[in-house]
Formats: sequence, C-alpha cells, structure tokens
Amino acid sequence: MKRPERGKSLFRFAAPQLFYPLAGALAPWFAGAAAVLTIIGLWLAFFVAPTDAQQGEVYRVIFIHVPAAWMSMFVYLIMAFWSAVGLVMNTRLSFMMARALAPTGAMFCVVALVTGALWGKPTWGAYWVWDARLTSQLLLLFLYFGFMALTEAIEDPRRADKAGAIIALVGAVNVPIIYFSVKWWNTLHQGASVSLTKAPSMAATMLAGMLVMALASWAYTIAVTLWRVRPLILERERHAEWVAAELDALEGRI
Repeated sequence: MKRPERGKSLFRFAAPQLFYPLAGALAPWFAGAAAVLTIIGLWLAFFVAPTDAQQGEVYRVIFIHVPAAWMSMFVYLIMAFWSAVGLVMNTRLSFMMARALAPTGAMFCVVALVTGALWGKPTWGAYWVWDARLTSQLLLLFLYFGFMALTEAIEDPRRADKAGAIIALVGAVNVPIIYFSVKWWNTLHQGASVSLTKAPSMAATMLAGMLVMALASWAYTIAVTLWRVRPLILERERHAEWVAAELDALEGRI
C-alpha cells in the first residue's frame, strides 16, 4: 500500500476536528519550554550580562523590550498570513488562528510600548515622544485593537472573518514602516542592535540573553495561541457531532 506523502498528510490538520486534539497535546510542551527559557533568559539578563558602559543598569529593560517589540511585529505578520490563507483557500481554521493570535500580539505591543517608555525616561528625558518608531508602534496597537473589535462586533462569523482579514492584510504594511523607521527618518530611537547583515553591536552574553528571551516569547505565543484556538474551534463547530462528543467527555471528567 502506498504511503501518503508527508506534506499532504500534514494538510489533514487543517480540519478543525483533527487540529483540536493536536493543539491540546502540543500547548503544554510549548508552555513548559517558555517557562524554562524565560528563567534562563532572565538569569542571563540580570545576573550574567555585564553593566552597559553608557546606559548603566537601565539598559537591562531591553531584554524584555526588544523581544516584545519583535514579537508584536512577527505575530501581526503571522496573523496577516493566516488571514490571507483563509481568504484564498477558504479554510475556517485559518481565520480562527488569526483571531487566536491577535490578543497575544496586542499584549506584546503594550509591553513594548510600556518598557520603551521606562527606558526612554532616563535615556531621552521623556516617557514619550512622537518619534516615527514609537508612533508607528502605537499604530500597530490600534490595528490589533481594531481587528479584535471588528471581528467581535460582526455577528456573522464569515463576514467577521473577511472583515478582520482585510484589516490584517492592510495593516501589515505598517510592519516594515516600524522596522525601517530608524533608517528612513531622523528618530531618537536607536538603530537595530541585532542584524542579519552585520555583526551584533553588543556583548555575547547580552545577545544570548536577548535571543533566549525571544525564544521564550515564541514558545509562549505558540502555547497560548493553541490554547486560545481550542474554545474558538468548539464555538464555531458547535453543531458538529464530534464537538458534542467532546463536550460530553469534558463534562464527564468534571
């Protein structure tokens, strides 16, 4: 008997019925990885990394600020990706994944803005300036809020999915603006400390702590997204027989 190709076999998880148990099985592993990586990252950030010669101890906020800023952009792009897949392939799970990602992306955006303000006060002398990087980051937060508000406000799930997808795709234009703002305009915000095209401008232990915290953020995002998408699946597929069986099983365990 001919075995199915691996790529094709993975597509079966696009069905909500099959993805639901997979998400439940994977989420605890990613949550555990996030916890371990966070502990290691914070240890490197606050006990191993040296004091910065120019900024002193206040620079340590970058170990939270930078990964949060990265994730706020990456999550939005992934959200836009799932929205595009949903529009093109008309897959229900794609829209659910986009909705499950949005709150986490918004959370990272808030963390980036708040930690940036705490960093900006001793560095720039102000918690907030209408800088190109800060303003475009704030716009990203409004795009997250707009996506969540619109998808919740429209009662018809299919119309809500399509409306949210349009916001996600149009708003994706803002992500490269955030990233390149320090190059395109004269801003107070410093340039990238980590780049794919040149050596990092920081000590190895600083870089290690930042990258470990970024990995922790990724693991956290995957875990909470998988947990968040499960009730969305049950709600959207509530008329399916497998959902009724799953709910009965849950009640039996309670």
